[in-house]
Amino acid sequence: MADSDKPVRKIIHVDMDAFYASVEQRDDPELRGKPVAVGGGHRGVVTAASYEARPFGVRSAMPSVTAKRKCPELIFVKPRFDVYREVSRQIRAIFADYTDLIEPLSLDEAYLDVTADQRGLGTARATAEEIRRRIREETGLTASAGVSYCKFVAKLASDQNKPDGLCVITPERAQAYIAALPVSRFHGIGPVTACKLEALGIQTGADLQERSLAELETRFGSSGRWYWRICRGIDEREVKPDRPYKSVSAERTFDDDLRDPERLAAELTRIAGYAWDRIERAAVSGRTVTLKVKFADFEIITRSKSFGTTLGRCEFESAGQALLAALHPLPKGIRLLGLGLHNLIEVNAAQSRQLGLAI
Repeated sequence: MADSDKPVRKIIHVDMDAFYASVEQRDDPELRGKPVAVGGGHRGVVTAASYEARPFGVRSAMPSVTAKRKCPELIFVKPRFDVYREVSRQIRAIFADYTDLIEPLSLDEAYLDVTADQRGLGTARATAEEIRRRIREETGLTASAGVSYCKFVAKLASDQNKPDGLCVITPERAQAYIAALPVSRFHGIGPVTACKLEALGIQTGADLQERSLAELETRFGSSGRWYWRICRGIDEREVKPDRPYKSVSAERTFDDDLRDPERLAAELTRIAGYAWDRIERAAVSGRTVTLKVKFADFEIITRSKSFGTTLGRCEFESAGQALLAALHPLPKGIRLLGLGLHNLIEVNAAQSRQLGLAI
């Protein structure tokens, strides 16, 4: 648990329910109540799936052909990111009425530090309830929320009663709550690590709590310390309004495998344009360009080049084209290209934190 001599934070993790798919169902009444996948195309992947599609096993990042096989009635719709961004801005404006400490994780989820009771609602639970009510009334969408004293537990809690749910975990309940969960639910423990833990007989938070710090560090290095801390509900990370991006990128899956150098170069120009739009919106700059290539047999490779100074739009694309040109002649066709900027420069400093409200 957090140290007793430190003020207890009040953190809300808000997670929109099947955000992209829900926006599509909101805007097209004929989609409501039906299994919907955003994304698609016979070579594409599912970007998001509605709750009606999930019982069939349809999930994000699944190849479209697999999703359609699992759910023959699945309806694919093209993503409308301009609409999703606008709705996300609406939601962010609601958050801003309750706190200045907002850390977006994506268009559809964010951490809020509501320790300072700006609206005089009395508790973090009441704040979360009002935020969820306003999101429903002002956007026609539902959101789930988790309320707790730290980021890790708040994020676990937001998933507890989905969709359209609220879960509050007080500091006193946290360790027992974590102990009952499978480690595969823990944010930061992916499928590969979960399998490694389960091979060691660690299937739940309680199992993880029984292992010593020394053992976990021996087996998992620096990550072992993180696992030891989170299974005990120890997470001192602050909500940072200006959370730095690790990278900004864009990618595209092609309808047909491509090998022609000119066609690939033209596609990369388009992808670079999409990526640069995101870079400008993120207000970042960087020194490393990374090209991502997925071949027809699903092998993925990356190639990077770093520079002594931050890059402009032309230098960014030129570096990507040079990395692509160096791959020719290609051993096999390419089904996906991506281009990203890394080693980013943080633009704004995080704001300081305020304290004083009950969970």
